Amino acid sequence: MAKKFYVVWAGRETGIFTDWGSCKRSVDKFAGARYKSFPSRTEAEAAFKSGSAGRPAAKKKSSGSNATSSSASKSIDAPPLIDAIDVAIFCDGGCDPNPGKAGSGSAVYHNGTLAELWYGLYNPRGTNNTAELNALHQSLLIAEKAISDKKTVAIYCDSQYSINCISVWAYGWKKKGWKKKGGEIKNLDVIKMMHALYERIHDELQLFHVRAHIGIEGNELADRMTMMAVDRQETAYIQYPNLDDIDALLSLRAG
Repeated sequence: MAKKFYVVWAGRETGIFTDWGSCKRSVDKFAGARYKSFPSRTEAEAAFKSGSAGRPAAKKKSSGSNATSSSASKSIDAPPLIDAIDVAIFCDGGCDPNPGKAGSGSAVYHNGTLAELWYGLYNPRGTNNTAELNALHQSLLIAEKAISDKKTVAIYCDSQYSINCISVWAYGWKKKGWKKKGGEIKNLDVIKMMHALYERIHDELQLFHVRAHIGIEGNELADRMTMMAVDRQETAYIQYPNLDDIDALLSLRAG
């Protein structure tokens, strides 16, 4: 993998870093972090001095247009520009009604460019929480493969419940023999699998919570994939074959 230089404009430390680990320590869970990778030190130094990333947050692969989401900075944990990361994965789950027909979806970006859309795991008697967990689980599997290929990876999930299940609450539940005070742990089987997977990769993974339906392209596309799963009743998790008309996908009904 080609060497990269990481510029941090806002973080625990600012400046130019020559390895991802140092950059991550500076920006991970830092509210309002701003950073980006560059292929050369010259570009990194120029960007750091200018105080600007110099590129939009997302580009559509099909048209090459600069489709920047003006709402991206409104996400809860202020995630960085996605072109600072090798692989950025947005995930969502939907249910119509809740409980009812459920499906999951993911949108995967490579260096800020939309590269893959995934949908499926249809359940005619599902719930929104189960669909959200399934979407995050599949996205963790995508992340694990990318991390094994030495890529930097972030997942953007709009379900705080799903994030807390695997990265916060699971630690306490596990200590108590996967039990909790006051009742059963719903969706326990998938939570156990997800937590084990999260434990394997969390040192190399950034996991962000983003607000839903505020115009972030990746989140909106993952949402449309959930409804694609419901409408097509697709029980597997499969790749959507056509990225040529993203606007048409975004015009589909939201979950």
